[in-house]
Amino acid sequence: MQSRIDSVPELARETMRGYALNIIAAGVIVAILYWARIVFITVTLAVITALILEPFVSLLVKFRLPRSLASFAVCALALLALYFAGLAGYRQLSSIASDVPAFKGNLANFVENVSNRVQRIEESGTRLFARRPPQQPVTPPVQNRKSRKAAPASVPDSGPLPPGVIPEVRIHSDPITDYIYAQLGTLYQVALMASFVPLLVYFMLSWRDHLYKSFLLFFHGEDRTTAALSLQGIAVMARAFVAGNFVIGVMLASVSTAMFAVIHLEYPFLIGALSGFLSLVPYAGIVLAALPPLMAALATGAPSTILIFGVLIAVALHLVAMNVLYPTMVGARVHLNPLIVTLSLMFWGFLWDAAGLVLAIPITAGLKAVCDNVARLKNYGRILGD
Repeated sequence: MQSRIDSVPELARETMRGYALNIIAAGVIVAILYWARIVFITVTLAVITALILEPFVSLLVKFRLPRSLASFAVCALALLALYFAGLAGYRQLSSIASDVPAFKGNLANFVENVSNRVQRIEESGTRLFARRPPQQPVTPPVQNRKSRKAAPASVPDSGPLPPGVIPEVRIHSDPITDYIYAQLGTLYQVALMASFVPLLVYFMLSWRDHLYKSFLLFFHGEDRTTAALSLQGIAVMARAFVAGNFVIGVMLASVSTAMFAVIHLEYPFLIGALSGFLSLVPYAGIVLAALPPLMAALATGAPSTILIFGVLIAVALHLVAMNVLYPTMVGARVHLNPLIVTLSLMFWGFLWDAAGLVLAIPITAGLKAVCDNVARLKNYGRILGD
């Protein structure tokens, strides 16, 4: 009986020690994810891209094509599609570049009109609610004889500086230029890591069978089956998420392009594509979707009615997509509740900035797929699910 009583504090200490180790391990993992975020973002993008392209590679393998050759063909076609899409966008942007001087003038006029209207509203509110204090008569200051003397017309040059004195040099800096120079290092890292994505995708596709079998060798018995089911769940979720978002983006881009062309907004193809796909960005999509038509209307000096209609079209399509299309085509396959989605966006956005906002939902859904297949983690999967 005494041994049982003595074992209770020991069990409590072991439990607290286990909790403390878990907290320390979680902190170390978060620190590593933040410190090496460029590497993890690159690998995550490569993994998601490889999961999307895997069905096409498997289809070519069924036609007796070697897996390495099939992976190369699929990656080459994907890069070719990205090249033609970028070329089309570049041509549109080059034609827009001729309107940059007009855009500056139109934007200045727009800002001036808005500021004038705001100022008139403030003046009207001041006249209605504010009471002006009685004005006091202003008496001119008394000048003595010394102050009546005329000031010298110019200040004589003080002559050369004494030795050892360094003259002060003022450099006029441009905030935009300073920001670009400050971000050059980050842009170089992003461009360098982006160049590794095609190579990673190719090796993941060509060595897929070897990596899959080698990974399963870490597990034995039922754990191996659980690991295989978890990988299959992650693959299905990633394909469903990306395919659903792509289909919704194409639908929004097509409808936006048609409606922008109807209201005679300039560059409807580029503006419609940008507005449609930017509308898919979580939480900030409603603002980002309205920016392309707003900028296009200001750049071309379009009437205010076209500007207003363009913004309203983008906002309306975003609301329809997020409330009707997204829950049906994406949410039904991801199975994450809104609270977890919001928390995951906050967490991954803090760690990885804009890339974290884009990758937060597929990463969290992948973790849920693992929790759903591991017996001791199923309770966490229920918390994450809807």
